[in-house]
Amino acid sequence: EGEEKKKKKVKEVTKSFEVQNKQKPLWTRDPKEVTKEEYASFYKAITNDWEDHLACKHFSVEGQLEFKAILFVPKRAPFDSFEPNKKKNNIKLYVRRVFIMDNCEEIIPEWLTFIKGIVDSEDLPLNISR
Repeated sequence: EGEEKKKKKVKEVTKSFEVQNKQKPLWTRDPKEVTKEEYASFYKAITNDWEDHLACKHFSVEGQLEFKAILFVPKRAPFDSFEPNKKKNNIKLYVRRVFIMDNCEEIIPEWLTFIKGIVDSEDLPLNISR
């Protein structure tokens, strides 16, 4: 008997991945390497502001506590800056480039809540209850 063996067709799928986010986080870079345009676009991205910032401070601190930060002063004062129940989420807290929280009121005094920016700590002890 000349029975033909049935051949099973196998579809080969190949996937190629391209890294989309090639840029290092702005606050981890050397302040001398960052351009004014990069600061302006970063400020607009984290604050949803349509205007550029008035001033910027990009610094790192080493000692008992290590962190890098970029802080921005907006051009206009926020319209709700004297509202007592206003949610203060102007400074985003990161630990080792992982976002932790954006309502950390202990980072900056109440009278400076108009300042916006990012603080990234290398060794912040995290006491997160599960």
